[in-house]
Amino acid sequence: MLISTELIAAIVNQLAINPCGIHGLSHWARVHANGLRLAETTGADARVVELFALFHDSRRLTEQADPEHGPRGAMLAEQLRGVAFQLDDQPFQLLLAACRLHTTARTHADVTVQTCFDADRLDLSRIGKTVDPQFLCTEAARNPETLVWSTEQSTAGIVPDNPIGRALRSLKPLRDTNQ
Repeated sequence: MLISTELIAAIVNQLAINPCGIHGLSHWARVHANGLRLAETTGADARVVELFALFHDSRRLTEQADPEHGPRGAMLAEQLRGVAFQLDDQPFQLLLAACRLHTTARTHADVTVQTCFDADRLDLSRIGKTVDPQFLCTEAARNPETLVWSTEQSTAGIVPDNPIGRALRSLKPLRDTNQ
């Protein structure tokens, strides 16, 4: 399994932000679900999409504007590669590009990076923003059914049943008892 509980724990244990915050695990779990749904149509490398969901906001210092969080997330992926996960060089370079550029680039030449960008952008409703199809890279993301589905998931704060969502559910009882 590419995303292990150990990998998630390594990332969560170094977080500077609240793992239950707006850029935390519920967001990552939706990005994961969005990305895999898109990859079925776009042909993106699902391994890169899954890892992007974990790393893209992993080095945020704040829930507010943090323009360097993407490059820092890419650096964390570099540190953990070979220790907590394995990925060949070519897909790893795509992961680094997706993390580094996800907040600054409009699009990218590679469909896997485009799919990563769109997976993140499809979760903007969680912060009250409307997803504008003209800022999405892929036809799969601009599909009206996808837009409705992702907006409903995001607005309702749905936590998908995937490795990241399960990790969040395991954190919540600990957080609730420590308050």
